[in-house]
Amino acid sequence: MELGSINLVTLIATLMVAAVPIMLAALGELVVEKSGVLNLGVEGMMIMGAICGFMTAVATGSPVLGFVGGAAGGAALSLAFAFLTQSLLANQVATGLALTLFGLGLSSLLGQGYNGIKPPPTGAVPFGPLADIPVLGTILFSHDWVVYFSIAMIAAVWWVLKSTRTGLIIRAVGESHDAAHALGYKVNRIRLACILFGGALAGMGGAYVSLVRVPQWTDGITAGAGWIALAIVVFASWKPWRVLIGAYLFGGITGLQLSLQAAGSKIPVEYLSMSPYLITILVLVIMSSGRASLNAPAALGQNFHAAR
Repeated sequence: MELGSINLVTLIATLMVAAVPIMLAALGELVVEKSGVLNLGVEGMMIMGAICGFMTAVATGSPVLGFVGGAAGGAALSLAFAFLTQSLLANQVATGLALTLFGLGLSSLLGQGYNGIKPPPTGAVPFGPLADIPVLGTILFSHDWVVYFSIAMIAAVWWVLKSTRTGLIIRAVGESHDAAHALGYKVNRIRLACILFGGALAGMGGAYVSLVRVPQWTDGITAGAGWIALAIVVFASWKPWRVLIGAYLFGGITGLQLSLQAAGSKIPVEYLSMSPYLITILVLVIMSSGRASLNAPAALGQNFHAAR
């Protein structure tokens, strides 16, 4: 299956890999925003996850521990965000932007001496004969475990938010924290748990960039993926399965532009490199002109104080 000099099977398999970091980060941010918190520090948490995961994997020789380290790095920065916004009632937008800048700087400092080092490889899941099936084997059964984990997390978050008491409480806090507090729920604790969950997923997404997608460390390796994740949450109208679609859309565009570059397209490489971001902006403009904003949690971005 080829389109010109581009192999469609390889392109689809590539988009599934390219979508993983953004899917994880966007899914975590969706849960955070469902609880009524706007965290613009996703980019900083992703790049902290990227360097922490890389350092852990290199030190231990285990890529699995590398992803655990990445999740811990993202969660640590999200804990700082939670303390500033939930305890000190700092402005959520300003705090998120500040922590993004902090994460970019700290990751650059921690990454000194790691340039040129290769992390231990994250191998594909051994599906045996399934991987040899024409077309489907390459598309569905040739990936590492994180690809399948990200899809499983989409299903799990959808089920929790839709069908469990925990999901109902998270949505209640995001819609009206005062009403949830009046019913006896600990609003700040619930939001803290959601923020830590979102930071851990963002950190894991960052670790995937430095351990799998670009298996090396360079400053600014996430290249704005955190901002794309924030945009995908809006594109998805705060619905988990739409996050999957949005991440695959961006991953497909990214994979296509790389394939076009490899095929020697006459389109200037600069235009191809910026195309995923331009298309994301275009999609957001189209979405914002419709009714997508009506699905946003009512208390999104509003601080809560029990004595208010």
